[in-house]
Amino acid sequence: MDSADAEPLSKSERAELEKLRAQFAATKPTERQRAEHSGLRWIGVWILLILILVLSFAGVLARYARSELLDSERYVQTVAPLGSNPVIQGEITNRITDEIDSQLDIEKVTADALATLTENAERVPQVVVGLAPVIADQAKSFIHQTVGSVVSSDAFENLWVEANREAHQSLTAVLTGDTRAAVDISDKGEVSISLAPLIEKARSALVDRGFAFADKIPDVDKSFVIFESPKLVKAQRLVSALDKASSVLPWVIIILAAGAIWCAPKGSRLRTLSLVGITVAVAMALLAVALSIGRAVYLDDIPADVLSPASAGVIVDTLLLPLKTSLRAVFVLGVVIAIVGYLTGGSSSALAVRRGFSKAVDSVRSPSTDREPRAIETICAKYIVALRVLVVVIAVAVLVFWRYPSGVVVAVTVLVTVLALVALEVIARPARVH
Repeated sequence: MDSADAEPLSKSERAELEKLRAQFAATKPTERQRAEHSGLRWIGVWILLILILVLSFAGVLARYARSELLDSERYVQTVAPLGSNPVIQGEITNRITDEIDSQLDIEKVTADALATLTENAERVPQVVVGLAPVIADQAKSFIHQTVGSVVSSDAFENLWVEANREAHQSLTAVLTGDTRAAVDISDKGEVSISLAPLIEKARSALVDRGFAFADKIPDVDKSFVIFESPKLVKAQRLVSALDKASSVLPWVIIILAAGAIWCAPKGSRLRTLSLVGITVAVAMALLAVALSIGRAVYLDDIPADVLSPASAGVIVDTLLLPLKTSLRAVFVLGVVIAIVGYLTGGSSSALAVRRGFSKAVDSVRSPSTDREPRAIETICAKYIVALRVLVVVIAVAVLVFWRYPSGVVVAVTVLVTVLALVALEVIARPARVH
């Protein structure tokens, strides 16, 4: 029936229609209401992003606290290379040489011996006594050379590892507040190793080389400080909290990220995924800056008589290397998430990139319309979004839950992820254009 042939509405029908229109207008959100609703959603997103930033910062520190500060094997593995470091070897050689010299007082012994010689030998002139400082310097140089050969030997590296294994008990005791540990906990927050075994080896080496004064070296328990910070003792609660949170924080961050994406207004969820990645990357950048500042403050505070600036710098850099590796891994993870969220979004630039990528895929594998797509091509095309998300989630899980991600692990994970995403596009292309 044409609209011209339709019967006009009665008054009651017209009234009912107007009533329905009014009800619909009342229930339909206005532009202002939609804007307010979208604004509230974005407020929720930004709150969650701030939490993600803070917890990402804390999460990497928590993983470091558990894996390096409280794990003896990992700690020893980290500091073991210091045993062959020339700066550390030179510092220990100087410390042992100075300790032996202070115990023997070679210049005084030499002066006394020469004085006795001039008194008992008529042909020896008195001026020989003035050679005591020269002879003492030569003796000290000989001691330094002998100690250096001991410190540069393989035996020293083994002693270094075992001494650090014992020193880690002190570190763990300080950080956990374990007063039952059979170690001395310094109020200064010192982590040190004993040089007594090395001094004993040096004494034996000097005796073997005919240095008669070496027999007079007493047993000395000199220590070499690896780390000193009074704040270390006060950090017990923080380290304990980080240790407990290390296994929980990654899950909390993932839940918060999912919540931020869900909370975002429709049409902005991929953009929010990019923001999550950017937030994680920013957190790692802030952590890197904080580490640089903390390193500078520590090196400025530690007394030169406790540890030379060069040795302190080498030790701090070695201890922080695993933490820097972890933050770099998480930074790369954040960048990858941000890029994936951007490239799968609806912005004009992302669409242009995808069109260019599609042309590149077509040049590699021209889709044929002469045949029906294969089953695997159809499945990949149908579930392409879900498969992309699955690949990214697997990559995230590998980097987040890998116990000690190295630079190689990060590089391989990113490379495999990119190749998997490209392979998905290549496989699904024939079915998507058919």
